[in-house]
Amino acid sequence: MLKQGNFLFSSPFLLCVFLWFFLIHIVVSHIPLGSKLYVEENNLWVSSNGDFAVGFVNHSEQPNQYSVGIRFNSKSIPFPKQTVVWVAGADVTVGNKSFFQLSQNGELVLVDSLWGVTVWTSNTSQLAVASALLRNDGNLVLLNRKKDVVWQSFDNPSDTLLPSQNLPVHKTLRAASRNSVSSYYSLLMNASGQLQLKWESDVIYWSRGNPSSLNLGVVLTSGGVLQLVDHNLNPVWSVFGEDHNDSVKFRLLKLDIDGNLRIYSWVEATGSWRSVWQAVENQCNVFATCGGHGICVFNTSGSPECRCPFKTTSSSNLKCFALNCDSNHSMDTYEHTFLYGIYPPNESITITSLQQCRGLCMQDPACTAATFTNDGTAQCRMTTSPYFSGHQNPSLSSISFVKTCSDPIAVNPHNSSSSPSLSPVKRSHGLCLSCQIGGAASGTLLLFVVVQLGIGYFIYRRRNRILRKAALAYTGRNSKGVMMFPFTEIKDITGNFKHQIGPGVYRGALSNQQPVAVKDLDETIEERKFRAAVSKIGSIHHKYLVKLNGYCCELGHRYLVYEYVKNGSLDKCIEDDELNQRLTWRRRVDICLTVAKAICYLHTGCREFISHGNLKCSNVVLDKNYEAKVSEYGLEMVRPEESYGGEKDVADFGKMVLILITGRPEVKDLWEWTYEEWIQGHPERVIDKRLDDGVDLKELERVLRIAFWCLQSDEQMRPSMSEVVKVLEGSLTVDPPRPPFSQSLSEKESLESGSKPQSPMEP
Repeated sequence: MLKQGNFLFSSPFLLCVFLWFFLIHIVVSHIPLGSKLYVEENNLWVSSNGDFAVGFVNHSEQPNQYSVGIRFNSKSIPFPKQTVVWVAGADVTVGNKSFFQLSQNGELVLVDSLWGVTVWTSNTSQLAVASALLRNDGNLVLLNRKKDVVWQSFDNPSDTLLPSQNLPVHKTLRAASRNSVSSYYSLLMNASGQLQLKWESDVIYWSRGNPSSLNLGVVLTSGGVLQLVDHNLNPVWSVFGEDHNDSVKFRLLKLDIDGNLRIYSWVEATGSWRSVWQAVENQCNVFATCGGHGICVFNTSGSPECRCPFKTTSSSNLKCFALNCDSNHSMDTYEHTFLYGIYPPNESITITSLQQCRGLCMQDPACTAATFTNDGTAQCRMTTSPYFSGHQNPSLSSISFVKTCSDPIAVNPHNSSSSPSLSPVKRSHGLCLSCQIGGAASGTLLLFVVVQLGIGYFIYRRRNRILRKAALAYTGRNSKGVMMFPFTEIKDITGNFKHQIGPGVYRGALSNQQPVAVKDLDETIEERKFRAAVSKIGSIHHKYLVKLNGYCCELGHRYLVYEYVKNGSLDKCIEDDELNQRLTWRRRVDICLTVAKAICYLHTGCREFISHGNLKCSNVVLDKNYEAKVSEYGLEMVRPEESYGGEKDVADFGKMVLILITGRPEVKDLWEWTYEEWIQGHPERVIDKRLDDGVDLKELERVLRIAFWCLQSDEQMRPSMSEVVKVLEGSLTVDPPRPPFSQSLSEKESLESGSKPQSPMEP
């Protein structure tokens, strides 16, 4: 159950409840170089007034996992209520043999002694730090010999702001995480003067401020007022807690784990923290407040909770998702319900009627749910994600449809497992005697009406077909559903090509705020060939291929508008040391398999063979889960002089695999060096040195072998992409490859005789 209000201590969703264990309290106003805090000794650095302390905290649901942070330490606050206000390294944890130190070179370092590694540092070794100090306002500062502050915890907030602490532009608060997954919720002050609550980086579900003011900061006053202030600290926007200006000693602003922003005050009379203001009054309006576990509703006691009408089990650990129908499906209706897709959080919006909205989702194989706003805007919001969330309230006018299976199933998931308020609208199927008599008496009239309706329907269909063609032309879509944009709109979408994210690629947003990537192509491409290629590419739909949403074809302009994929291209992730850390061994192998499946689909899954023609790491993009999609496929169709067969795609795939495994860009002799290390029995030497442990050496052997086969100089020796997929999946074995960069005599003789060498793959 979700609870509004005090999330600080009482919420069952608060997974990071910090338990402080201390035997020795060291009250110091000055922390010299070399000072240490140990997990086992439970010693503290305490402010001179005793209100705050620095020390280790234990995650109660993760035994022997500790963080280091700042907490309240006042004697007026009971020990269990001494909440944490700052954590070093956010989600970083260490074992019970660890220590936190102000090192001799002036750095704060958190060391996991069990593994002998530094897991977090303040990076201040070059700032001539002479000492540290925990101030009476809860700010941990590093000082030079002149007592100037060169680093402070207030500049590196976690999920909390204290009075007198400023959150400047582009700094963020991030909510504590659930389990080991980083929180999706953050608070950000953008450069336009807007204070925003975000889910991930795409969804803004609360915003306040003054858009006419720039470079503002966020401050919580000691009087309980949340303010946006300019560079002179003059307030330009304010919101007041219920007890503002009351005599309250301790206050804080916290982004809670449920995604809501709250002001808390310490109430000495009750010995508890009290929420005196929250940003989103209705907790169900916080985006994805139930995650993937259902729809937010209010129970009989007025508290919000998550329920799922789409599954047969009540386990809260399972995600709530649409059923995967094998064949037949139907639409269930949920009144007073608003649904939206998550993972990913995007949807298509059309202006239509209630029944047409239901029909559009029913007819679209990709649609899983749709919501008709029913508030006069006539919006039909369709999602294609199997995971969706939302909220239900009698005051909502919106009506939602969820696609369900009509196939025979052992248990109807919509029986008693769902609440009455979330049950689909049902129609009575009971017998009615008077209805049967009336039906028999009016049979002749009914037959006459059916005939008339049939004639009318024929006329309507013919007229509607004409109108549909006109509508398609009006909305700017071709027959494949690909939008046609004028160049002026391309400029608007990209903000006049403001945000370049790759060579000739710009980030933009459609009028419905859907992010897109716009590719600038050679303007000399012949119009007829370009439109033909767009028509063919636009008809290709595969989950591992980036979707083409639209194009521009005007005099001197050729652009393609693709769906935007969040984490950018693979080559950037490989080159960037920080992003590279997220490319684990498992993810790298999965990327290889995903790309192989995408190219295999282009070669064999479409109506006719399509070559990518330019497969490389920059044309592989990663979504928010670092799953790969292939982009810019099929463009060789507009350049027939550069057209290639599938053999080039296979070789390009082999190169991409080696770049991904080694973490090195495409440089001279990379392939030869990798092969030499492998042939000499040292395949582990080619692995990206930034890659952590966890490499499966048997899997590495299989990946390297198939990559070398793909790079055979003799094109006839290269495997098909379907064979590559099976090898990576482990359903085909692969022989040790010959040197891939030169032909042996036997190969030349085989080619001269006209026979194809034996395939290296065996089932």
